[in-house]
Amino acid sequence: MQNAELKAIFEYLSRDRKLPDSTIFSVIADALATVGKKSFGGRNVRVSIDPRTYAIDAFLSRDVVEVVRNRAYEISLDEARRRDPAAQVGGTLETPVTLASFGRIAIQNFRQVITQRLRAVEREKVYDEYRTRIGHLVTGTIRGFERSDVIVDFGDTEGVLPSRERVQSETYNTGDTINFLLVALNDDRSNGSLLLSRASTDFIRELFRKEVAEIADGSVVIKSVSREPGLRTKIAVWSEDGKIDPVGACVGLRGARVKNIVRELGGEKVDIVRYSDDIRSYVAAALAPAKLLRVTPDEDARKVTVIVPADQLSIAIGKRGQNARLTARLTGWKIDIHRDETDLSPEEMMANACAALVKALGVSDTLARALLASGRRLVGARQAHTRARHDTRCNGGSGRTQKTTPAHGLL
Repeated sequence: MQNAELKAIFEYLSRDRKLPDSTIFSVIADALATVGKKSFGGRNVRVSIDPRTYAIDAFLSRDVVEVVRNRAYEISLDEARRRDPAAQVGGTLETPVTLASFGRIAIQNFRQVITQRLRAVEREKVYDEYRTRIGHLVTGTIRGFERSDVIVDFGDTEGVLPSRERVQSETYNTGDTINFLLVALNDDRSNGSLLLSRASTDFIRELFRKEVAEIADGSVVIKSVSREPGLRTKIAVWSEDGKIDPVGACVGLRGARVKNIVRELGGEKVDIVRYSDDIRSYVAAALAPAKLLRVTPDEDARKVTVIVPADQLSIAIGKRGQNARLTARLTGWKIDIHRDETDLSPEEMMANACAALVKALGVSDTLARALLASGRRLVGARQAHTRARHDTRCNGGSGRTQKTTPAHGLL
């Protein structure tokens, strides 16, 4: 390899790979040493490069012996001591070799080896740059798709948005520049890809941290987040400073802050909830806009029973149970929502009583209804009998019902 060739390689790596000069020289020297080692049967080879002249010096490690049997790998004690007076039999000594002695095949393999070394250096560079950004937002450009995964370009490396971390309602187009949550790097550093997410609850946290200055500086704290990606998110916020309204801070002037977040989420609904240590207040805020009548917590079971007016039941539960489900995840308590029994019609009360009998006695629905109907007739008969006895006592115990003479008959 001529100095001019080495200089051309150096300039290419410096310009296109944007690597420091010292790194480039180290990579080239390491690649040459690797191919040289293979040429000399695994013997250690050291290569140094003069950064000013691009001159290459290579050295082969030979064994110091009394009698030389293989000059390629051995050197006599006398010759070794002429080079190094401290040389001893059984030791090793570096002696100069030329690149030509590496062999033609080794030099041809140099390109492949240096490519591998460069990839390793670039992976290390990416790891060092991005490891402190795990759990934070990164901005990249959609480059393409592999099956259901999205490949994202970050300039110096690529990231992958797996199908499980995608928001299924979102559409991604090549060339779009969007935000992602950096979830992880490959532990073995076998490739430089970044693992990304847009479906994570931490993605919501980071969007609010980016948009709301009070969250960024710690004045407002995000206590909990629950999310069904692409549909709805609930976020509970709190502030130790009584002068700060945590919900208002997140909403922003005329809703500007939360509107920016909703826009980033493609229209996903975001409920901002005021956190409270009082589970009653916390659940009431989380189930809004539903109006609640009673909230009864069971500390041991971590269960909250909520009673709502009849016209608020569907609002409290939400579409397909979404509001109740997200509230349960947000608070960490099981949420059991019931309609106020006083609002039930006779038919609904009968249906509830029937269901209770079926569950308690294990009877069929038909038998349960028959038992309830019999009970109602028995109660009716007893009430009629009681009224009759009452009327008898009122009539002096004669057992006869006295007739009342109309007033006009007295005239």
